[in-house]
Amino acid sequence: MHTPTLMTTYNRLPVSFTKGAGAYLWDTENKRYLDALSGIAVCSLGHAHPALVTAIEQQARKLLHTSNLYGIENQQILADKLCALSAMENVFFCNSGAEANEAAIKLARLYGHQKGLTVPTIIVMENSFHGRTLATLSATGNRKVQSGFEPLVQGFIRVPYNDIEAIKKVAESSNQICAVLVEPIQGEGGVQIPAADYLDQIRQLCDQHDWLMMLDEIQTGIGRTGQYFAFQHNKAAKPDVMSLAKALGNGIPIGATLAQGKAAHLFAAGNHGSTFGGNPLSCACANAVLSVFEADNLVEHCQKMGQTMLDLFKTELANTPQVRDIRGKGLIIGIELDHDCTKFVQQALQQGLLINVTANNVIRLLPPLIIDHKQAEQIVKTVCQLIKAS
Repeated sequence: MHTPTLMTTYNRLPVSFTKGAGAYLWDTENKRYLDALSGIAVCSLGHAHPALVTAIEQQARKLLHTSNLYGIENQQILADKLCALSAMENVFFCNSGAEANEAAIKLARLYGHQKGLTVPTIIVMENSFHGRTLATLSATGNRKVQSGFEPLVQGFIRVPYNDIEAIKKVAESSNQICAVLVEPIQGEGGVQIPAADYLDQIRQLCDQHDWLMMLDEIQTGIGRTGQYFAFQHNKAAKPDVMSLAKALGNGIPIGATLAQGKAAHLFAAGNHGSTFGGNPLSCACANAVLSVFEADNLVEHCQKMGQTMLDLFKTELANTPQVRDIRGKGLIIGIELDHDCTKFVQQALQQGLLINVTANNVIRLLPPLIIDHKQAEQIVKTVCQLIKAS
């Protein structure tokens, strides 16, 4: 789906949506679709949630923007909430996940220079995804994303994901490391879930070598994995820096970089900024999102629904030879097949279901956290039919 006046940056599907309600969307022909993608892990409250609609309307009637030259009450309220939920110390607000990771990278470089490093270097992972700005695509472990945009930003060393020994080897060979940047679960990389103690071991290495531990929780944060933040599944994996976006605004653009300990006071006035970041509207929406999460116990609901879907998939696909693995945590679920399954996206669309395929052979499901049991069963049924027919 392409028009001459839009740059060709997406291979869009042949559909356009006009309205949504809860876990459903309707297209221009009034056909209804069950959304198992949530705008790529964004609309955790589904579509047109009343609390968010009210927050947008009420704030739009009062104040949209003033800039960060002045105090912003909604921003302070949101910072307090995020720090209370995460046990982090402070927050920088921006407009997207890539911007949140840019801030994290800048914090790491400041930290390295303050330690006297001449080339502050960040350890990043193969098959990772951190964004499409020059710095974040350089950190990303995907040549397809980087191709054509060289020269890349320097200062990154790449190691295999879920391989703690590889990080130890880098520590032995380089004295310029200042940080490790890692996703708790690799979403774009195929819903790769590391060993249970992987993040704990990274935390130990960072403490041992005086590095910053930086977690990209843009996709996993705000309840997606069955905890407010994925690192909370571990007893000893609290990061020094954490980036958030996606579900924080449920569709209203907002990103956040949280810091604690030795990373909390690296930025001084003038070191970083954002014209729109943390404006009254985006923060009002994020505050409404967090309020709904608390009132409706959505994190607990996500745990239950995620386990329900995993159990159903494992039962339904138990004897399906083309299925290599079924994995998930909360409501981020990946089904890895032994063949390219990108065609499933179009086939599911025809059946009124929105899904995604990553790494060519992994069906990625990111349904709204508000889904009920019936909707979960429908997603499982449709996906299993596609797999068995392949």
